[in-house]
Amino acid sequence: MTAAGANPPPVDLLTFGESMVSLRSSGPLASGGSLDMHVAGAESNVAIGVSRLGHRAAWAGVVGADPHGEFILKRLRGEGVRLHHRVHPDRNTGVMFLEHRTADVSRAFYYRAGSAGSTISRDQVDEALDAGARVLHLTGITPALSPDARQAMEHAATRGAREGLVVSLDVNYRSKLWTRDQARAVLAPLARHATILVASDDELDLALPAPSAAGTTAEPDMAAQLLDLGIREVVVKRGAAGAGVHTAGGLREAAAVPVTAVDTVGAGDAFTAGYLSALLDGGDVAARLRQGTLAGAFAVSTAGDWEGLPHASELALLEATAGGATQR
Repeated sequence: MTAAGANPPPVDLLTFGESMVSLRSSGPLASGGSLDMHVAGAESNVAIGVSRLGHRAAWAGVVGADPHGEFILKRLRGEGVRLHHRVHPDRNTGVMFLEHRTADVSRAFYYRAGSAGSTISRDQVDEALDAGARVLHLTGITPALSPDARQAMEHAATRGAREGLVVSLDVNYRSKLWTRDQARAVLAPLARHATILVASDDELDLALPAPSAAGTTAEPDMAAQLLDLGIREVVVKRGAAGAGVHTAGGLREAAAVPVTAVDTVGAGDAFTAGYLSALLDGGDVAARLRQGTLAGAFAVSTAGDWEGLPHASELALLEATAGGATQR
């Protein structure tokens, strides 16, 4: 495993998981045509977003000894993300095809079973944590990849909470990786270690232990249950309807920033990066929500998982510039 620099200072945010190569089509895959190559991965998306907003971010993971893995590492380094990585000699880097089937529908096809990224270990996570971090960001994707990845996730959440880190957990449910019942069995115990829980409005029940809560409990009731577990902030992503944060002090909401949607892939990760960056800046809940919705707006109004994420100096563009205008 390698880390950038000799004895570098602790990072503001550490995350880990699988980054893949995404091959994107501009139309139906069955019709053929050219494919564009990108880096994809919820955790690395957040790391890039936090880095662009002026904070030190690190990503831990495993890539294959192949051009795809080299591509990922180059892109992350180029975005200023510190790496704690291994190169697996025998496993391939995961690949996904993203098909823009219609203007409104995209489909992902994964080739990640048994990938290098699924071999991330508890020891690797420990080494990354030993380097120091203020925020540990986790997602519900990682524990679905393999038993080793699940053990690494459980250990990281436990250690992070024990050592007083801000532990951020984004549910990020992926139906192609596991069922809702399987996800709930793993994520509900993990959620008890979280300082901040992030979920779409249809994912909140996966952080609760009782399957009967799924689909039958209103958001305020589910949020109250999660706060009772010791979670400090329950952040709910609502897409075009904005976002809300439940705390012991009540509910704070923010509308989405109106933009022309081009590509919604990665929008949730962009929101999370903006939210956590504002937290690192010392912003209150309202400031975190505002920065999260701004970052999400940049993501949906540009193509790519992370390519359109804003730098700190660009955040004012969507606040100060009318739609369709050119800032001069």
